[in-house]
Amino acid sequence: MDINSIMGAQLSQLQHTVSLSMLKMTQATQAAGATVMLQEFAETQQSIQQAAQAPHPTAGKVIDISV
Repeated sequence: MDINSIMGAQLSQLQHTVSLSMLKMTQATQAAGATVMLQEFAETQQSIQQAAQAPHPTAGKVIDISV
C-alpha cells in the first residue's frame, strides 16, 4: 500500500467518526428540546384544566339581552 491510500483510508475514517459525533450531538439536542416541549405541554394542559374547572363569577346570575 502506498501512503496516499493509507491517508485516504484514515481521512475516510475520520470523516465517519466526525459524522457520527455530529449525529449524536444533534440527537441529544433534539431529545432535550422534545423533553422541554413535553414539560411545557403538560404544564399548559394543567393550567387549562384548572381554568376550565374554575367557576365563572357571573355564571347563571346575569343575562344580557339587547333588543
